[in-house]
This record gives sequence, C-alpha cells and structure tokens, in this order.
Amino acid sequence: MSVRVRYAPSPTGHLHIGGARTALFNWLYARHCGGTFILRFEDTDRARQVERAEEKMIRSLRWLGLDWDEGPDVGGPCGPYRSTDRLPVYREHAARLLETGWAYRCYCSPEELEAEREQMRVRGEMPRYSGKCRHLTRRDWDRLDAEGRPYTVRFRVPEGRTLRFRDLVHGDVSFESDGIGDFVILKSDGMPTYNFAVVVDDGLMRISHVIRGQEHLSNTPNQILIYEALGWEPPAFAHVSLILNESGKKLSKRDESVAQFIEQYEALGYVPEAMVNYLALLGWSPGGEREMFSLPELVEQFSLERVGKSGAVFDPQKLRWMNAQYLRRRKDEELLDLCWPHLVQAGLADPRSGPEGRERMLALVRLYRDEMEYAAQLPELASWLVEGTGEMGPAEEEVLSSPAASVAVTAFYREAETLPAWTPGEIQNALKRVQKATGLKGRALFMPVRVAATRRGHGPGLPEVLAFLGRETVLNRLRSLVGERWADQVDIQTQGETR
Repeated sequence: MSVRVRYAPSPTGHLHIGGARTALFNWLYARHCGGTFILRFEDTDRARQVERAEEKMIRSLRWLGLDWDEGPDVGGPCGPYRSTDRLPVYREHAARLLETGWAYRCYCSPEELEAEREQMRVRGEMPRYSGKCRHLTRRDWDRLDAEGRPYTVRFRVPEGRTLRFRDLVHGDVSFESDGIGDFVILKSDGMPTYNFAVVVDDGLMRISHVIRGQEHLSNTPNQILIYEALGWEPPAFAHVSLILNESGKKLSKRDESVAQFIEQYEALGYVPEAMVNYLALLGWSPGGEREMFSLPELVEQFSLERVGKSGAVFDPQKLRWMNAQYLRRRKDEELLDLCWPHLVQAGLADPRSGPEGRERMLALVRLYRDEMEYAAQLPELASWLVEGTGEMGPAEEEVLSSPAASVAVTAFYREAETLPAWTPGEIQNALKRVQKATGLKGRALFMPVRVAATRRGHGPGLPEVLAFLGRETVLNRLRSLVGERWADQVDIQTQGETR
C-alpha cells in the first residue's frame, strides 16, 4: 500500500508546538516509507481565522525544513487543498448520505437545542441530540422549507453498535454508538463540520494513515461511521501523545509562561535543526541514550511503533540546551549572522560601522559562543562588556579587599603596559609572568585582575575579555582603581601618564 499522509491545520493563528510536531511526524513517516506528504488547510471556521495565518504557517513549516508533495501552494492531483474551495464536494457527499438515509435534515433552532441539553443536564445525563427530527418525512421537509425554516444535516448514528478499531499507538479501542448521538455534518450555512469534511477530504485524497494528536481520538468513531456510510475503507489511525507542561498538565495556548509558537523560537534565534530534533523526541523514542539526530537520521529511524502512549513533557530548558549544542556547531560567521539583528536591536552593533564594527561583534560572538543558548541571548550576556561595566557588587568588593589584590593588579598593569601586541596570547603570557614574579596563583591572581578590569567577577576567558576591551580601556580602568584604593601604597599614575 502506498503511504499517503497529511497535515491539515486550521489557519486560526501561528504554528503551535503541537501542530509542528504533528506535521513533523507525518513528514518523517512519509519520507521514511517513500510516501506522499500533503498539506491541507481546513479553513471552514471563518469566525476564528486570523489574517495571513496560512502564509505564516507555511513559512514556519518551511523554516523547520519540511516540504510537501501536494498542497495549496504547490498543487497536486487531489486538489483543491483548502476546505472553502471544496464546498461543492461536501454538499455533494452530504446529499448522497441524505439520499441513502444515513443522514437527515434537522430543523431544531439553537434555542430548542440548548433547552434540550439543559433538561438532560438537570436529569444528570450527558447532553446530546435526542433525535427529535430523525423521523421527519420528506413531506415534512417540504413543509418546513416552505415556512423558511433553516436546517442542518445530521448523521444518523446506528443504535446498539460497538465501534472497534486498532490504533497504531494505543492498540485496540472501542466506543459505543449509543453514547455518540446524531451529529451535524453540514451546518445551516452550508459549511461542513470538522468530522465530515475531514473524512470526505481524507477519502478523496486517498489518505492511508491519519497521524494526529490524541485529543482527536474521541472523533474517530464518528469518522469511522461516515467512512462506512460512504462505502470507503477507513485509513489506519495513529493518535500521538499529548504535549504536557512541566506541571504534567496539557500544554495550553493560554499558558504564557512558555513560548509555544514556532515563530517565537525563530525570532529568538533558535535554529531549525534543534527545533526539529527536539520536537521529534516529544513522544517518539529512537531507543538508546543518543539525543542528537540530523533530519536524514530521523527519517531513517522514525517509526510509528516507537511512538509512546504517555504524555510528552515540553521542557524549555532541555530545548535551550539542545539549541546550544547546535549553535556550537555553527561557524563564527554563521553565528554572527544569527546574532546580528539582535545586536543591532539592542544598540550594541551599528549597521553603518562597516567591516571594523562587524569584526568587533565577531569577537564578541567568539567570547560567548559556548555560553549562548539562543542568538537573542547574546545582547543580554554581553551588554556590560560593550556598553560599560557599571557598579561593582558586594562579591567584587570582597575580591578587591583581599591583601593580594593590589599586588596582582599593579603587577599585571606594569606587564600590560609593555606588551608588544594586545592579543589573548600575549595577555596570557603576561599573566604567567605575573604569577611567577608574585607567587600568586589561580583565583588569587585572576580574580583581582578580572574585577579591576571589568568590574565583574565572572565572564568568558580573562585573556579574551581583556583583548576585546582593548589595551587603553583596560589600563585606564586599572589606573583608576589603583588611584581610588591604593594610591598611598603604589604609584603607577605617572607611569600611566608618560608611557
């Protein structure tokens, strides 16, 4: 059997993490099996549609590295690929179900239906349609049409049936038809409902496997009944696990504690290969301890057999860690390209500064490439280094109050003054000479020098930071500190002024 799968979002917003994972699983399965991946937009919910949502979703999918064999922008033999372009198709199939008795017209008003549901709730029953219009004749239809009464089309659910199917993730599943109730397949405005449109589209597009979120499991019996009524063989179903937040609850779009849309991660400077790698491991396991996979490797290893039943916890910290691993694989220039717009936005880089300004930012990238988790983080990490150090905190004050601090700072100052070149290598050699001359080692030497030059007790490698700051800045800061704290002990002011 030829594998044909689809991702069919509703264009009601940005591409969500859950939607991106569903698209990825479908894409991986299609590519693993040498099958066809279809993109289709279910855009019948006009009230919830967001302007340009389809365009943004397509852009996010392409950013992730996904492509499709059929879709609204590439065409294909089973189009059109938007629900609103297929309305005549749905109405044709609804008419077919009306003709065969699998469906009927329902003339109940919204007020009547709500009153009926309320009575059921009062009686402690699960609200569902009572079947009030189930037995209307065609003569009744004509009479009610003449009165101008609008109607919906409802599916006639058979009574006393146990609906069984085998889910490729959850195994054998069954539902009782008596708990479903006759459901609407065509609204009074002629728009199809989800359960009806998805079956018609999947059937006509010859979808072999429906891979979607677990929240759609309860829709499956309704859809199987429609397949049966239309005389079509249902596809294989695979309902992948829910995505949970760190509290173990279903990840809600209203949860503002975590970024949930692919566009947000792109804007923050995450890289697509990290997002794809992480999303693939949300509910699927390749086995073993390995966590880093390229897209071709994921295609080779992906299978529905290794998709888990239990919920997958979305861990932003783990995603940041994984993204950091991929950032470190990028060349310095590539990293700078990722960071550049964030540096410009923060005012740390000037687009008009030319090659010299870009080279300085490249040095900044090299300093922080092993600390960055995403590109937008660089200005936050490095602003103090570019804009100025600010005031020292209590920990830094404590470092400079140690007896050896003045010895370390003044000894390094004198070495730094005479360096032939201001490079990390030469600065490192100067620190070694200071160590030999003073007997100071480790933190006793490096921390006072770091705090004196940067006003901070932590940061990237000391020789690299001092090289980035520049000789003049470093010497000025050291002179200033000595003058403030140890002028009565050490005289380097004159040397600094006449060098």
